[in-house]
Amino acid sequence: MKTIGLIGGMSWESTAHYYALINQYIQEKLGGLHSAKILLTSVDFAEIEAHQKKNEWDEITALLLPEAQKLEEAGADFIIICTNTIHKIVPVLAPSLHIPLLHIAEATAEALQDAGIRKAGLLGTKYTLQDNFYGDKLAEYGIETIIPQPEDVDCLNRIIFDELCMAKFCDASKTEVLDIISRLEERGAEAVILACTELDLLIKAGDAGIPIFDTTKIHAEKAAKKAIEK
Repeated sequence: MKTIGLIGGMSWESTAHYYALINQYIQEKLGGLHSAKILLTSVDFAEIEAHQKKNEWDEITALLLPEAQKLEEAGADFIIICTNTIHKIVPVLAPSLHIPLLHIAEATAEALQDAGIRKAGLLGTKYTLQDNFYGDKLAEYGIETIIPQPEDVDCLNRIIFDELCMAKFCDASKTEVLDIISRLEERGAEAVILACTELDLLIKAGDAGIPIFDTTKIHAEKAAKKAIEK
């Protein structure tokens, strides 16, 4: 079994979910007492978010590169970053490593392709939705993304940072997110991508009128599959 390196803490709630999903997949496939070989480094999210607010992505890279290198030196065979937004820095981060880094948007694009989805609504933080890095990666796979209206982006960002990252789950916020999904469906979305690793703590498969693609689950399962592939 290969060793998975996790860069977590962004937020710790979603990182814990990654850990559970990876191990659940390994146990389902291998049975018995099998569990994943995992190395985890976890950062202080407050420090990362302070830089995000100032658009200081070079500073974020400087913080996370040593964490990735620690995992590499400790024996990880490949790395996943347990968050969507930070994949913005992958083009700078990945070339400095000697082991693969599994991109969350690539894993999601493959899942969308397998399902025959060509146009999907994208939900996430304002950093993900106001930048093209995620949509551009999906476009490489022929998938068009629809971004929520600015007021809906602000709503999502508030729910993610003020509630979900603080382990608060409100029925009213779930209704707001489902309303945003409905508006994306009206604009032609065939499915919706939860491009924030906290959103799946609030929104579940079957909650909306169109398919929901949970990037946390997709990413975690891709890592687990790679860990046990021959």
